Amino acid sequence: MRRLSILLILSMFAICIRAQNFSRPGDWKKWRKELYISAGTSNFLGDLGGRDRIGTDYSPVDLDFPVTKSAFGLGYRYKLQRWLNVSSKFNFAFIRGDDKLTSEPYRNNRNLNFKSKIFELSGRIEIGYQSNKSGNRYGIKKTLSRRMKNNNQNLFFFAGIGGFYFNPKGQTTNGAWVKLYPLHTEGQGLEGGPKQYKRVAVCMPLGVYYKVIINKKWSFGAEFAYRKTWTDYIDDVATTYYDHNKLLAAYGTLSAQMADPSLGAIPGATMPDADGVGAQRGDDEYDSYVTLEVTFGYIFKQKRRRSRLRSKF
Repeated sequence: MRRLSILLILSMFAICIRAQNFSRPGDWKKWRKELYISAGTSNFLGDLGGRDRIGTDYSPVDLDFPVTKSAFGLGYRYKLQRWLNVSSKFNFAFIRGDDKLTSEPYRNNRNLNFKSKIFELSGRIEIGYQSNKSGNRYGIKKTLSRRMKNNNQNLFFFAGIGGFYFNPKGQTTNGAWVKLYPLHTEGQGLEGGPKQYKRVAVCMPLGVYYKVIINKKWSFGAEFAYRKTWTDYIDDVATTYYDHNKLLAAYGTLSAQMADPSLGAIPGATMPDADGVGAQRGDDEYDSYVTLEVTFGYIFKQKRRRSRLRSKF
């Protein structure tokens, strides 16, 4: 009986030592692959809408919260090192802008609006920090503090490159939404007008995410991403107003209406000058958009390779 008690004590001592060393430096290599989904909000930074003062467009301080829309994503992540990941992600987002929602005189008088769906596919490099905590694997008392010790925390910054598709629509005076691309609202393709823009463009996602890994398999966190793009036509607004009569003759009444639905509160703010030069309609800076999402993921454990028994003879 005494020998049995000593054996049990030694066994428990060995288990405790093993539990304390459960989190080994190379343990992360068994959990490299992660599949995750995300859902949250999206917003647009460009020519239309924005805050109630000029000079803030294209920056985060110009976010127009009343037009905040939804965003969803599906991603795959592979861990190269504890501090380095590569990831690919598909995002679907709604964005919108409306001059009616700002009291800044020139924007409000312009009275333009748009909405669009964004289909984005990108790849990115993630650099950051992952904690290496692990509680008692064989603990009898499953207290909250003991469970929290099993959770690894991650804080990573990322940058990448991707492509996206957009197709802006504008709202008419009767409330209908029409596609703006075929209307050539800035005289695309006409004499003196710009070239027709493409609805597929390049973007650069930049951002940060924080997540908690629970029991090495499940992750929960939040991600903020800003997209720098190489197009100024997400909202169908980029340069100057085109001659109203020429638009009317080339593309019809709807094109002329959607090109200049201004309120007329500022004389000469939209019509071309006597020499035919149009007034400013938008800034010559590229558009951008942002997303803020909650993420849920599942981390796959790497399968062990079967070892082959080699004959000694």
